[in-house]
Amino acid sequence: MSNRVSGAKHQEGQASLFEVFASGLDHPECVAFDRHRYVWAGGEAGQVYRIDASGAVQTMTTLGGFIAGIAFSPLDHSLYVCNAKLGLVRVDADGRHALFADEAEGRRIVCPNYPIFDRRGRLYVSDSGNWKRQNGFLLRFDADGAGRVIGGPFGYANGLALSADERWLFMVESDTDRVYRFDLTSDCPLGRGEVYADSVGRLPDGLALDEAGNLYVACYASDEIWRISPSGEKTLLAWDHHAILLSRPTNLAWGGDNRDVLYVANLGRDTITRAHLPGVRGQRLAHQF
Repeated sequence: MSNRVSGAKHQEGQASLFEVFASGLDHPECVAFDRHRYVWAGGEAGQVYRIDASGAVQTMTTLGGFIAGIAFSPLDHSLYVCNAKLGLVRVDADGRHALFADEAEGRRIVCPNYPIFDRRGRLYVSDSGNWKRQNGFLLRFDADGAGRVIGGPFGYANGLALSADERWLFMVESDTDRVYRFDLTSDCPLGRGEVYADSVGRLPDGLALDEAGNLYVACYASDEIWRISPSGEKTLLAWDHHAILLSRPTNLAWGGDNRDVLYVANLGRDTITRAHLPGVRGQRLAHQF
């Protein structure tokens, strides 16, 4: 794996960019928008929430087990949930749910953490493994639930993002504070990988890209959001010294009429917060085409 040299630009981040959008959730880790612009999130006891534009929260179902990352399929528009107890679960708009997969190539998923779809409907999933055990893997599933191990072992594999042309897959390795970038091939396994960014806060977690190719990283242990440019320059977008508006931030999602609002799940509190970033447009995800 080759190292990508990247500079770092440090500036004081402002938590005041953020405001509370919704509250009353049970320590949410995830946040995602469906094609009707509802916000979806998950809870510590397996709750699956749908949130309207006013911030009103509705519990659609409860799976049991902790809800980590979530993503919408471009094929059936269902929500696919990483559940620590069950594996990968498909949740329909009315709350009905069924197990999608709990193993890949006969290997049981240890800790399903973050899912992301490509435009062909293939689901990439990080299996974090165990903390500091170097047993994390990247998996890919077809629409029928057949899965393959496409990369690893890694440290604590976490957040994922796909470049707009789907040439690159970004992956957080939380226990080294790194973000990796991998070439995607038409088949398995992954292509060449490199360290895309190093020393990214403390315990980086979720990822999101904007249309300009900037990568946004939520850092759980340092209550920060970092932005990494395509040239590798790191900028501290926001930091919350008091951990109120950014409190153990985890997953990120773009919303708003112009996709210029960044939504953040706060695992340390009961909130989804958001920041308006004029002049920035979030990357369109596979189910939003």
